[in-house]
Amino acid sequence: MDGTMLHRFGDENAPKTPGKARPDRFIPNRSALDLDIAHYNLVKENANANDLDLAAEVASPSKEEYKKQLASNFLSQDGGASSAKILAFKSKAPEPPAGMENSARGVYTNNAGAGVKSKKTFRHVPSAPERILDAPELIDDYYLNLIDWGSTNQVAVALGCVVYLWNADSGDIQQLCQTDPNNGDDYVTSVQWGGDGKHIAVGTNDAEVQIWDVSRLKQVRTLRGHNARVGALAWNGTQLATGSRDNTVMMHDVRIREHRTATLTSHSQEVCGLKWAPSGNQLASGGNDNLLHIWDQNSIGNGTHLHRLDAHQAAVKALAWCPFQSNLLASGGGTADRCIKFWNTNTGALLNSIDTHSQVCSLQWNKHERELLSSHGYSQNQLCLWKYPTMTKMAELTGHSARVLHMAQSPDGTTVVSAAADETLRFWKCFSDADAGKAKKLKDGASDSSVLRRFNFR
Repeated sequence: MDGTMLHRFGDENAPKTPGKARPDRFIPNRSALDLDIAHYNLVKENANANDLDLAAEVASPSKEEYKKQLASNFLSQDGGASSAKILAFKSKAPEPPAGMENSARGVYTNNAGAGVKSKKTFRHVPSAPERILDAPELIDDYYLNLIDWGSTNQVAVALGCVVYLWNADSGDIQQLCQTDPNNGDDYVTSVQWGGDGKHIAVGTNDAEVQIWDVSRLKQVRTLRGHNARVGALAWNGTQLATGSRDNTVMMHDVRIREHRTATLTSHSQEVCGLKWAPSGNQLASGGNDNLLHIWDQNSIGNGTHLHRLDAHQAAVKALAWCPFQSNLLASGGGTADRCIKFWNTNTGALLNSIDTHSQVCSLQWNKHERELLSSHGYSQNQLCLWKYPTMTKMAELTGHSARVLHMAQSPDGTTVVSAAADETLRFWKCFSDADAGKAKKLKDGASDSSVLRRFNFR
């Protein structure tokens, strides 16, 4: 570029082309340059490239020493060659004229930061329970289901031969029922609230299923048919599924005299897990035979399962249907398996499997976020909160001193109660509601200790 062009770009008095924006190019100031050093830096690489050709020549030691001295004396000023600038900018670019708009500005600003990933942060999860209830005589048996939280905000828990109700609003505790005190071998093996929040099903070691009216504290029905303890219950409207140690799943219509409508015999060992999908269209059953079966209304009528899933290597008790994807089921395996698996129940396909390194006792989905809570046995006896579908562990909730056998979720979906073999119930506010992000986050020590209260059922 000749001097005339350089002068035109930098001269404010140069004639301007009508209708065109003034160029915004900035020319370096040559007065700030040391041209000799800059030239040396430019040609140094070419000189290095010729080293192979020069290697054949015998260099004089005195000549080499002369070069070193020359370079040392010549380049020692102002920081040496490494700091010498080839282009130096000593003054700011001139300001654009008033009213000028750069049409290309949007090209550089629209995608600003598009390639930079923001650091993922998880929401605050309180690490301590809100409340602890002592639960003496809670049976330490992996295959039973001894706690449930009803739609009227009451927690039902079976302690030995007695079922208690704890009102989460008032804190009141009352006894609902007790098995025959004259039968020392009988005790409560499962509890399950009906969807109306008015009735509760109670399974016993004596192979009975009792239906109770909670408002009147009165038993209204007894369902018989099993010949061993009933450890799993699942309501679907007026239809009740019961799973037993006799390896069968029975379907009951509690409105009619002949209540038993179907008997499912696909399991070869005790049925310990039963869950209806929220839609009521599918039923999942898990057993001590390491099998998971999926049923729909047609297969129940035919007595044949829709899918037989055998990927687990231990008993399948923990079952949870996804609240935001109707055909997604999570299942957890026992000590020899330790995995949480995710299934497409329409196709029977295994979608994912995560090794939790501990017995999986129970699972609960968050109704407000894509999260899953799992409870575990040996060796940590903890609850783990996972982000779905990445299954990144968000939090570990510790405090129980024995395996956490059961979990149930509050009607508003914000709190989970855990029941463990250490004979305590702990209430964790681990699921955020829709407005949780707007609430102020408090430190664990300040928030948890102020609300922690301990009760005893007896």
